[in-house]
Amino acid sequence: MDDTKRTGGSAPVAAETGAQTGSARPASSLPANDRPTLKTIAFMTGLGITTVSRALKDAPDIGAETKERVRLVARQVGYQPNRAGVRLRTGKTNVISLVLSLEEEIMGLTSPIVVGISEVLAATPYHLVVTPYSPSRDALAPVRYVLDTGAADGVIISRTEPKDARVALMLERNFPFATHGRTEMGLAHPYHDYDNEGFAYAAVRTLVERGRRRLTLLQPPPHLTFHRHMRHGFERAVRDFGVETVPFDDVDIDHSLIDIRAAFETLLRGGVVPDGIVSGSGAGTIALIAAIEATGRKIGQDLDVVSKVPSDFLGWLRPEVITMKEDIRHAGHELAKAVLARIAGKPAEELQSLSGVDR
Repeated sequence: MDDTKRTGGSAPVAAETGAQTGSARPASSLPANDRPTLKTIAFMTGLGITTVSRALKDAPDIGAETKERVRLVARQVGYQPNRAGVRLRTGKTNVISLVLSLEEEIMGLTSPIVVGISEVLAATPYHLVVTPYSPSRDALAPVRYVLDTGAADGVIISRTEPKDARVALMLERNFPFATHGRTEMGLAHPYHDYDNEGFAYAAVRTLVERGRRRLTLLQPPPHLTFHRHMRHGFERAVRDFGVETVPFDDVDIDHSLIDIRAAFETLLRGGVVPDGIVSGSGAGTIALIAAIEATGRKIGQDLDVVSKVPSDFLGWLRPEVITMKEDIRHAGHELAKAVLARIAGKPAEELQSLSGVDR
């Protein structure tokens, strides 16, 4: 029987009354057990198991003092809900699956997004499971696994494509999810995204204000949606401000830093040399700086660089680089809130957000 269910109108009140008069038992008198359970907490607090369960679930008819006492003991003994038991009782796993590609670790995005999601989930019964994958393999496989096995109650994915098969599959299965990035499928789904078009436009404007006239872009890979956004913002600004572009299409931000450096060094040793660079990756900018210095040029004198960054580190180390921050930790917050709201049944159209450019 589900011990969170009320067996009678007065049962919760009676249980709480008992809690107020019962005496807590010291940890030394705790029954020997390999894993703390609801019974463990009930024994130590002098409460009924039902009251302990409802207190941990923040039931409104349990007093704040009782809830705090139960939570304190739960923390002290290292209590964690038995997921198998929870799933049997509720049909839920209390797990959110975050599917991340290996490229996101290279670009320094993994830690802040995990932190952001975890901060939101900390106030809920949910736990985060991170599933890495390589884009060179089947990107649909991790999502299909979760759907087929019921391994999670919701999924968060990133690196969205205009026509994303993962999104189509989860919509078809009516499975709760949120995406870090948008699609162009004409189908509503929860997402949080950064305004990459606005970033590229603002970056070009900044370079033009510094007198730069020949601009190039280190862009995302063409198959991703935010490639289109960044490219559109860059090209629109180039037209609006009447400057030239220097093609740089041999590499993108998914290439290795060695490849990016080599390609940019070749460009700088060629005929038409850019005097302004827009970089869609903080890590990629490191490679660009190495190429610039290898050719004897100086940032701020011979050319300027505007880079999107996930943290302040690049600006601290190389203040001559103009940085615009994409707050990945905030993205984690928004994605976690969106997937939890979708699990609760909130319409997808109400769970879409966009972060602006932050200097």
